[in-house]
Amino acid sequence: MERFGANPSVVSRLDALMDIERLSGARVVPFLLDVLIDAREPVEVRLRALKTLRDASLANGLRELAGRAILQVLQDRTVPQLRLRSALALAEFTDVDGVATALGATALDPDVPLDLRYSAFTSLERAGPTPECVSLLSGLLPDDALGECARSLLASWRDTELQ
Repeated sequence: MERFGANPSVVSRLDALMDIERLSGARVVPFLLDVLIDAREPVEVRLRALKTLRDASLANGLRELAGRAILQVLQDRTVPQLRLRSALALAEFTDVDGVATALGATALDPDVPLDLRYSAFTSLERAGPTPECVSLLSGLLPDDALGECARSLLASWRDTELQ
């Protein structure tokens, strides 16, 4: 991990990050979380850390830390591309406190770009028909952009429950 800090170029940092990803152990995930939330890191490097965290098999305590870090990135409006990917990655972390609520708030926010709103919606969809997701998606019903999607999804969940 020392090699990572010594490399100023994006390509070098990505190469070092890929080497670090192959390591196992308790130090790797906190390191990736630090890279993800560090606004000084290049976007490409942060995106790689996000992908690695999303795809990793994490123990419960680390899942919670990862979910909260990704949630922090979602709420940072300065890097739209990273925010969009965070909304998608959070589909894997909807069981972490506050994640589903934040995704619902993002999907409902008319001042958020539609692609980000839709990404938040699809992450809620992947969480399944939990009471919280049903409630959040019901709030989208009057929405001009996502209301029909929410209506269709809620209907399919109801149909599934009836079978």
